[in-house]
Amino acid sequence: MKLLYLPFLVIFYVIPTAAGPIEKVAELIRQGNVSELSKMFAANVEISMQSDDNVYSKVQAGLILDKFFSQNKPISVKIFHKVNSNPKYQFAVIILNTQKGPFRITYTLKDTDGTLVLIELRIEPEKGR
Repeated sequence: MKLLYLPFLVIFYVIPTAAGPIEKVAELIRQGNVSELSKMFAANVEISMQSDDNVYSKVQAGLILDKFFSQNKPISVKIFHKVNSNPKYQFAVIILNTQKGPFRITYTLKDTDGTLVLIELRIEPEKGR
């Protein structure tokens, strides 16, 4: 009887689950892929980094992230927390490990004209837990 369920378990684990927008952003951050990440930016993006907190255009936000990734080469990323119960508003906290140490990155995605766009990005050094 137990073998009857085995094919369903195999199919469940073999078929990849579709990655949502939170996972897509996390993967682009892990890759340090600013050009693809900037395609997900809203027209204006709020970026907080160290003591600087400002709203930037897509192009300016891309330049700021490009500078961050050139100084902090990504190694790995782990999704620490995510809120995706509302399809029009999603939020995530990830831990980005870089060559210079870990960073806590929080980001917010909001539905704009049927597309989830990145409206806020906060990068801060990860404090020891």
